[in-house]
Amino acid sequence: MHHPADLDPTAALRWRLQDRTPPPWLHEEVAQRMQERLDWITVRPRHWLHWAPWTGGIVEHEPLLLRYPDAQCTVVETSPARADLVRKALLPSRLQAVPPPADAAPPTVDVTTTLPPAVDMIWANMALHGEADPRVLLATWRDALAPGGFLMFSCLGPDTLSTLRALHAERGWPPPAQEFVDLHVLGDWLVELGFTDPVVDVERITLTFPTAQRLLEELRGLGRNLHPNRFPALRGRQWRRAWLDAVSAMPLELPFEVVYGHAFRATATDQRRDGACSISLDSLRQTLPHLAGGRDDAPKR
Repeated sequence: MHHPADLDPTAALRWRLQDRTPPPWLHEEVAQRMQERLDWITVRPRHWLHWAPWTGGIVEHEPLLLRYPDAQCTVVETSPARADLVRKALLPSRLQAVPPPADAAPPTVDVTTTLPPAVDMIWANMALHGEADPRVLLATWRDALAPGGFLMFSCLGPDTLSTLRALHAERGWPPPAQEFVDLHVLGDWLVELGFTDPVVDVERITLTFPTAQRLLEELRGLGRNLHPNRFPALRGRQWRRAWLDAVSAMPLELPFEVVYGHAFRATATDQRRDGACSISLDSLRQTLPHLAGGRDDAPKR
């Protein structure tokens, strides 16, 4: 059954059109971890698409270019303003740590707001949870893939900000963020939409902070509260002080549930699968030993 996200679509669209905040640290970190999952996939795309890097993360764009040096790349942004920001961010002089030789041809970055047809890979980091109807976006990505092409995505899961949600509920405050879609629902959608060999897994990342003010700044960098039942107006200074005091009395941590997924667009000869495969991070670490080191500790901000 199709369950759209519990999110205010008007507020989501307004934020997408207005937001010029650089990608937050968490999104860049998740992009790096998601790229490690490309080691499992032997398909070499000839044309790949980077979806909405202004939100999903700019830093991993160059490693992706290096991973597929012979492939054409198209960057698709969700608004003209963001497309302009991405064009500037992806200038060769900013993208490359070491300048190329003077006689080298500069790499071209095709940045647009229109999806190209028949790409072999779509890279979509931390985008789905900002959509009022994530299933529609999944269908859009499917339609842009060539048969046999694959989608790599990540998004936030329902356990994200669980401690902050509990605090708001205890104080009788409206929810601090929209609800996020469960990985099993995402897996079901992939199957319903005709993707094959879908794999969905989850990882939990906890950020710790020195002060409640720094925690609040991190939240603001991650986006806005798009819950339809959020407080409908601006909060005053008194409430802000009360919120900071309440947060200061609890562990200064923010838990994030990160969902990773990949799936292929079916070809004419594909056998349709009956369901998605949900696996634990521990199982993945046994498969890829280089994931095993140093990832259990909570990142410090």
